[in-house]
Amino acid sequence: MNGPLSGLKVLDFSTLLPGPYATQLLADMGAEVLRVESPTRPDLLRFAPPMVGEISAGHGSINRNKNCIALDLKQPEAIEIVHKLLDNYDIVLEQFRPGVMQRLGLDYSSLSANKPELIYCSITGYGQTGPLANRAGHDINYLALAGLASYSGRKDTGPVLSGTQIADIAGGTHHAVMGILAAVIERNNSGKGQYIDISMSDAALALSTTAAAGHLAGEQAPELGGTMLNGGIFYDYYQTADGRYFSVGSLEPQFCQQLCAALGQPDWFTRASSFEPSVQTELKADIKAAFKQKTFAEWSQIFAALDACVEPVLDLEETSEHPHFLARDMYVEVEAADGRKLKQIASPIKFSGSNPEYRNAGLPLGASTDAVLGQLGYDADTIGSLREKGAVA
Repeated sequence: MNGPLSGLKVLDFSTLLPGPYATQLLADMGAEVLRVESPTRPDLLRFAPPMVGEISAGHGSINRNKNCIALDLKQPEAIEIVHKLLDNYDIVLEQFRPGVMQRLGLDYSSLSANKPELIYCSITGYGQTGPLANRAGHDINYLALAGLASYSGRKDTGPVLSGTQIADIAGGTHHAVMGILAAVIERNNSGKGQYIDISMSDAALALSTTAAAGHLAGEQAPELGGTMLNGGIFYDYYQTADGRYFSVGSLEPQFCQQLCAALGQPDWFTRASSFEPSVQTELKADIKAAFKQKTFAEWSQIFAALDACVEPVLDLEETSEHPHFLARDMYVEVEAADGRKLKQIASPIKFSGSNPEYRNAGLPLGASTDAVLGQLGYDADTIGSLREKGAVA
């Protein structure tokens, strides 16, 4: 493996989205990732449609470039295997509720006693401390409690769901990767690892950095459709004559002038420069009516020739054919265990010193078990006995 993270070795105990996406990003950048998955409670993402043959497309993508060992952590033989793996792996990521890994003897305090260089990251909904630490939750709940949902949506509809999981990904995934890499840098200086507590609700709160800054400074808390970037002004989506949509982000004067000219109303620029709510409400109604006069194709041709911060709302099929993303090599074919080629979104991080390798799509449950145990010194008879006991699969 090459890549800037070549040499990092990660044991991944997570399932579903936040943790697996974090380790996918690490693996794409060259880290060696080994998933530790339960044979009795497999990752539900394995069964999420659509399926390509017997492979979930989602699972095949988010778990690419990883190996996979199936261990029943309720059995002592499996715990012994984890301890042996830790002779070679010095980063752990887990996503259980607080206390689960401690009951298994696999928490940071237990493991770091014999491995002080260990970096250990836990991703949970509400963190390891606080009155909600043991409470169940999902992305929608974290966004709600963190306040982000309170100003994301329309006054006539209330809060709206995002097309992707903001707290899970921007909160859990990305903050976990940042925390792990920061701990790696610190370890390079001190030789010591540390524990990283990632709360998706904390991170969702942090995503309100600018909106919350104004509120904490004494301003009123942002409301639905009440700020510059959430529908309070003409910065918005507008429907075309044939029911498609365009995004209008023409905030700066030079872009706004082009927008107004393209709509055939250059005098609207004066109104667009006003922050008076009634003026903006009337202007939005006029822009809405203007976009209704032409089709999606007609507006696409008009705005393609302009640099006005106005772009069409594409579906994922159109995005996959867009010349910009094709030129950026944002799609790749990755081989699955059955030999099929799965088309996936490529790594978005571009390095001048190396290109990402796409070694494999997400593997079947326990696909690497025999190979990994063999590297640990287990012979075929011992592996067979462990499999009969249900400790491995």
